[in-house]
Amino acid sequence: QVQVVESGGGLVQPGGSLRLSCAASGSIFSRSTMAWYRQAPGKQRELVAVITSSSATNYADSAKGRFAISRDNAKNTVYLQMNSLTPEDTAVYYCKAEFYAFAYWGQGTQVTVSS
Repeated sequence: QVQVVESGGGLVQPGGSLRLSCAASGSIFSRSTMAWYRQAPGKQRELVAVITSSSATNYADSAKGRFAISRDNAKNTVYLQMNSLTPEDTAVYYCKAEFYAFAYWGQGTQVTVSS
């Protein structure tokens, strides 16, 4: 069983930055596609950024130019660096590990952008 644990959320002022971390257990991490999603109150969960096992990346339009996803296979960890945050970025951020037909989700970490 793969466990996925997010951390790094919190309260930040508009224009500020946060770095989220996602640690995944198991030997499959380096071969997994990792992704960050978010879900704001009353809205559907949406993809924010994804990084493949070969470190190719893709971003939602709302994240392009502000967010950066990266991975450290030695630490079984994926990161989401978020800059120039706005109140619209307020959401619970979830990490997902995808390995073939399997998907493993974390419990989420709250990000609140407010003055």
